[in-house]
This record gives sequence, structure tokens and C-alpha cells, in this order.
Amino acid sequence: MVEVIVAGLALDASTHSPIVLLRDPSGHRQVPIWITHEQAHNIASGYKQAQAAPPLSHDLMVSLLIAGGLHLDRVIIHSIEESSFKALLKIQLQKATNPKPNKITNNLIEIEARPSDAISLAIRTKCTIWMLEKVFSEASIPVNEEADAEEQHQFRKFLKDLSPADLIRHLTGSDQIDDDPSNSNESDPKTK
Repeated sequence: MVEVIVAGLALDASTHSPIVLLRDPSGHRQVPIWITHEQAHNIASGYKQAQAAPPLSHDLMVSLLIAGGLHLDRVIIHSIEESSFKALLKIQLQKATNPKPNKITNNLIEIEARPSDAISLAIRTKCTIWMLEKVFSEASIPVNEEADAEEQHQFRKFLKDLSPADLIRHLTGSDQIDDDPSNSNESDPKTK
């Protein structure tokens, strides 16, 4: 799984639909998820930290989690079905097993959610957001195409200049590999 952060909100130039951008830790790739204006408002209001009066739905959900002794542990965006992302809320149910407050047993509950709702709750509860690697690979785009192209060029150059002996040295940590194929082992019956 890849941990992602909310890099921001953007507007699709052609459709004027809001997009939430989820970026990987390296900052090289991000996943755009198209959302509605209301969903964008819910995500943006989560950053403001100010409670609206009356509370917005996601603020109310956080209050209900707390009142119920629940803790949003993490959000997982786990699939794409029919061009729509699917998310799970991983919620811990905390019950005291004895009167001492430090003794807690955690039970994990999974609840399906829209990614926009899951992200809104994650922002408010400061929990982590994760994406399955397969989903991230399929949906991510380069943040900086020039830097991405340069990185790919450098990697190809590295591979081109890499000899099999260098690769074996790197993998085994050994410097005892002979690069020169003309130095054959004289005890080898095939070379006699």
C-alpha cells in the first residue's frame, strides 16, 4: 500500500468539476479524483478547523465517532469500479476490559465509504490515507512530467552502463567477481 496525502483541490478546466489530488510521499506522482462541489466544500472546510453552526455532516460524524468510543484508524482507497474509486474506513472500537482506563482492547470495523467522505473524515481526525499499490499505479499521473522523464532517462542510462558483473557485485555485496571473460578457470574441463 502507498500512503498518500491530500495535496490540494483543483478545478478541471474543461468540465469545471473539482478534483481532489492525492500525492505519494516522494511527491513525484498523484492521483486525481473528480468530486462534486459539495464534496470539495466538505474537504476544504475540514482544513479550517472552525466548527460551523450547525455542524457540517462530517463534523457531526466525527462527534458521533468520539461519543461512541470509536477511533478512525485509517482510510484505504482499495479499488476502481466503473470509473469510481472505492474506499474503506478502518475504525477501532475501543472497549475497556476492566476499570483501569489504560487497558483497552481494540476491535477493527470496516465501513465502505465514498473516497470524498473518507478523505473529509481523515482530514478532521488526522488519520492516514492509504491506497492499494495496484490502484495507485493505475490511476496516478506524474506531478512534474519533465522531472519524471529525466528520472526515467537517468535510470535507462544507468541500466545501459550496468554490466552483469556490476549487478552481481551489487546484489551479493562481493568484489570478487572477475569482469574479464578471457580469464577462464584452467581447471574447467570445457576450457582445455
